[in-house]
Amino acid sequence: MSKQKITLSENELILALREKNKLGAEALYDMYSSSLYGIIYRIVQHEEMAEDLLQDTFVKIWNSFSSYDSTKGRLFTWMVNVARNLSIDKIRSKDFRNNIKNQDIENTVNIIDEQRSTAINPDIVGVKELVQHLKPEQKSILDLVYFRGYTHVEAAEELGIPLGTVKTRMRMAITTLRKFFN
Repeated sequence: MSKQKITLSENELILALREKNKLGAEALYDMYSSSLYGIIYRIVQHEEMAEDLLQDTFVKIWNSFSSYDSTKGRLFTWMVNVARNLSIDKIRSKDFRNNIKNQDIENTVNIIDEQRSTAINPDIVGVKELVQHLKPEQKSILDLVYFRGYTHVEAAEELGIPLGTVKTRMRMAITTLRKFFN
């Protein structure tokens, strides 16, 4: 017998999380774990690390929920930023970079195989369709900055374009994507 997933409206979920209600924690996981995992995995590209970061994300959401301000944006957007920031912090950490450099050859073959055969489905949150409406130069910057964790400076260097151009294209991409949510 499988457990029924808990679904709450955004307002009910916010209230349950503010009150530190156990039902809120369960609903949070049931409703958002697959979407947040997809975002985290897209950044770190390592299954076990993504699972650990997903847990860290839920703990951080739970412990710092008082800092969520519904007047500044939707709950999902805030949670995505928490997950994204934790993931980017992880891949920028010295520990992560050293770990990647120190993989033994046997393990490296397995990691490469996992990365090629594992597919993340951004369709779950509908991001893939929305990004298709962007111009190619906007898509490439969005991919580097939001999904790979590059800074604007790193994206400019990677693409061989001025920093101002990166920022302008990013702003235009975000403006285009916002139209779909308003």
